[in-house]
Parts: sequence; C-alpha cells; structure tokens
Amino acid sequence: MRLLLIAMVVVVVLVGVVVAVRLATPEPVPVAQTATPTPTPTTTPTPSPTPTGHALDARGYDLTGLPTVDVFAVIPALPVDDDPDGGTTGEVATPLPAGAPVFAEPGQEPVGSLPRELPYEGSVVPIIEREEHWVRVLLVGRSGLPSQGTTGQLTGWLRTADVEITPLDSTIEVSISAGTIDIVTPEGRERVPGEFAWGTEATPTPIGRTFVMSVRTASSLAYTRGHPIVYLAVQSPTLDGFGGIDVAITAFHYHDTHAGAISNGCLRVGTETIDRLTQLPAGTSVRILP
Repeated sequence: MRLLLIAMVVVVVLVGVVVAVRLATPEPVPVAQTATPTPTPTTTPTPSPTPTGHALDARGYDLTGLPTVDVFAVIPALPVDDDPDGGTTGEVATPLPAGAPVFAEPGQEPVGSLPRELPYEGSVVPIIEREEHWVRVLLVGRSGLPSQGTTGQLTGWLRTADVEITPLDSTIEVSISAGTIDIVTPEGRERVPGEFAWGTEATPTPIGRTFVMSVRTASSLAYTRGHPIVYLAVQSPTLDGFGGIDVAITAFHYHDTHAGAISNGCLRVGTETIDRLTQLPAGTSVRILP
C-alpha cells in the first residue's frame, strides 16, 4: 500500500606470495673479453596520470535559493535513472553539515540542495558512479509526476568535497516473479523467509534500483500492527499522490494479508520478514526485479 509519510519520520591479496625459487647454475667458464664502454641510457620522463572524470568545481554556492531534494520534491531539472538494472559502488554519500548542492550534470549550475538532515530522512544516498571530484547518486523526490508522463528513480551528482563517503555494501533484492527477498552482501546471499504481496496491474510496484529512505513506526497505520515501516526512495509509476498527500511512496510493511498482486504498490510482508528488513540502515540499496 502506498504509504503516507505523515506519521513520524579483498584484493584477495593473493598475497601475491611470489615464491622466488633460486636455481643453482654452474659457474661460467671465464672468457677473456674486451671492455666496451656502456652507453648512458636516455631517461624518459614518466608522464603524469591523466585525471579521469569531470573536472573539479571549487566554486561556492548559495544553497538558500535552491529547492530542497526531499521526498516531496518535484525537480524537472534532475534526471531519472537511465540504468535501473544497474548496481551501486557499495558506498553511500552523506552531506557535510553545511549541506550539498545537487547537480543534474557536473560543470553546470546546481539545481537543488541536499541537507544533512531531512524531516523524513533521505540524505544518506547510494553512489552509482564515482569519480575523483564527483559522485552520481540516487535521490529521494521525483523529476515529474506520472500524470505528466514522468516516472522513475531520481538521480543527481554531488561533489566529493561536499559529502562524506562510507561503505555500505548490503542490497535488498526482490524478485516478484520468483516470490523471493534476499539480502545480498559480499559474503553471500541471505534468503529472507516468508511470502509477500506486491502491486496490482493498475498500481504496480516500481521496478529497478532504489534505496531505503528511512525506517520508522507509523502508529496511525493500524494494519502495520506496530511494526516499523521500511520506506523506499522510489515512488509510484502511476499515482501522483495517495491518501490526499502529494507523495506516493513505496515501502516494505507488515500486513495481515501479504500474498499476490493486491497492493497499491507497496511490498506487504509478514512478521519475520519485516523484523529482518528493519535491521538494515537508511541508504541500503534495493533492487526490485519483475
């Protein structure tokens, strides 16, 4: 069910054990030789590595006049994800206390701002592309509304100088056709037990990559039976809003009925499943497969 947010808020270092085996060789027979002058080699300067990625932008920006990139934001200048089947770098970016300008493309003027703290969270964002001076990330909010023909996970660019980058290599992987939810880490794949429900044909569950925006309890939503809700960044591909609110967030949440294509897009799960998923932090990447 589309939820309201009103309730809260290895290099296997093959330790290249190089084993040097020293083979015994017979002493060479001395041979009289005429000394030949050794030419002095010409030194070729080692070229400096060519920087990769977009150029550094060290300008200061006033964030006060820029729209805030939060769950309610609709920012047409920011693009939707052009590779929804892609992964992440296994890292997240968090803005520094001053906040971070958000760019549609490096080198352009910023089109939004991402504060370090947001009322409904969403400021810890997965990195999908990393360069020396820039990172491309998934974001909360939308580029447009479904009624206007715009759907998909929002993305943008941040400067590395404006954020803290930390590892977060867990991914929640959902396969609707297989009826499975896995937690995937470099150590392996953990199957989360229990069946789940997904969206109907008219209100489908969004497909592709997204991330955990926040984990919190919504006491006003009785059907959750007091279990926390795992809110995702991606919103409905068919609904502009839900329940009188101008957002249509997707989430994992408990529901007594949690099997089949019956929801408004949310992933309804049982007790054991929601208890496990709520252990994962904000910023955890999520892949939803058909």
